[in-house]
Amino acid sequence: MPRISRREAIGALGTSGVIALAGCAGGGDDSGDDGENNTDGDSGGTTNGVSGNFKIGVLQDFSGVLPAYGAQGTTGFYSGLAYKADSDPLGNDAVDEGDYEYEVGDLTVELSVRDTQWDPSQAQQLAEDLATTQEVDLLYGVGNSNSANRVISQVVDRANIPYIPGPAASAAITNDSETCRDLVFRANENTAMDARSGGVYIAEETDVERVALFGADEAFGRSVVSNYRQVLENNGVEIVQQRFVPSDYAEWDGLLDQAEQADAQGMVGGFTASALVPFGRSFLQGDYDIQLFGGFASRVTLNVLGDTLSSTLGEDFTNEGLADAGFGPFTTRYHWNQYDNPINDAFIDMHTDTYEVVPDLFTSGAFTAASSVVQAIEQAGEASSDAVVNEMKGMTVADTPKGEDGYMYQEYNNQARSDMTIAPVEVTTEEGDDQFWPAAIKPGDPIETVPADQVTTPASEMSCDLS
Repeated sequence: MPRISRREAIGALGTSGVIALAGCAGGGDDSGDDGENNTDGDSGGTTNGVSGNFKIGVLQDFSGVLPAYGAQGTTGFYSGLAYKADSDPLGNDAVDEGDYEYEVGDLTVELSVRDTQWDPSQAQQLAEDLATTQEVDLLYGVGNSNSANRVISQVVDRANIPYIPGPAASAAITNDSETCRDLVFRANENTAMDARSGGVYIAEETDVERVALFGADEAFGRSVVSNYRQVLENNGVEIVQQRFVPSDYAEWDGLLDQAEQADAQGMVGGFTASALVPFGRSFLQGDYDIQLFGGFASRVTLNVLGDTLSSTLGEDFTNEGLADAGFGPFTTRYHWNQYDNPINDAFIDMHTDTYEVVPDLFTSGAFTAASSVVQAIEQAGEASSDAVVNEMKGMTVADTPKGEDGYMYQEYNNQARSDMTIAPVEVTTEEGDDQFWPAAIKPGDPIETVPADQVTTPASEMSCDLS
């Protein structure tokens, strides 16, 4: 079938009223170029002569249960635009609902920023308005995977509009045929990348042979558990317990006792701060002989968990004490201290200067999303939705916090692959960049970098095939 244009789709929607609000699908979950490669950490501030306007609808969670995720998804995106423009990011006052403009060379990027409130219904309604009434050229955002699924099924499909979800991290968004689309690209890392790096590390670099898996009973938690289970079992590790719990689950003693009785040597958890904090407290106070694995959280979780560790361990709250307690090592999608290159240096500087905090877990994927959009416009010589979609297909993103050419969109599912690292848990100091990290614990120096081609899900192991 011939592909209809964005204008034709909007016109049809405006007359037929085809988009209708569906019932709420349930609660939240995870999370949650200037044409030349830069080697000196400075972008040329040009779009190779491309002028005009490109309008982006930004959907992030500035209220609700995890507004810090929305802040990361926004500040990272602004920093990616700023790097391409060789300028400063939009300030803290723009990390909220509103309409903003940013000049990248001769191109004016219009940003219509909206608060999705960690609510799938709200995300869908706002995306519909941005796509039809506001006529944006592209949608970006949301940290809630259920919200991302709703935007794809209810808006992308009907409005024919490209969409870059993030920080939403459920692997199914780009792995499952029900949600992967030619118009959907994701730069942010996902739960399968966590599992394929962390699971292989458990199997090959530790003596752990039996693992218990816990996850929140929603899209994110189920994605974590299913991906870890597949990777661990494929590498000869036995799963002795698997349980899903409510996202705010707090009664961990019984489940941890069951894991120890099942002779689990290791444990992986897939849940956010509301369950992780009581989990950590129960784990430490119970003195379990089990090692914890999984992915490093963002500072919003590590801040609270670090305080819990500090008060529980007391004088043993040291790097050695954390290791003896069985905390880590963990995988990281991105933290500021995991990558040493000029682009990341520039990113850290602009982010701390503007927002007074170092880049966090979701900010690299957000930076890369913005960088790839500008690169697509530069390469196409045209600021349009179709140009961006055509150029991003299979694109190697030149300017990323993980280094030059650090992310590549896979043609078979439009998910960007990138390196991941394994790092120990360390106590935060007050020196250097640590003064801009407001949490008592942090990732330490990487002990292993897992190459991008080893952390991605092969096409043969997913139901999505866009190639």
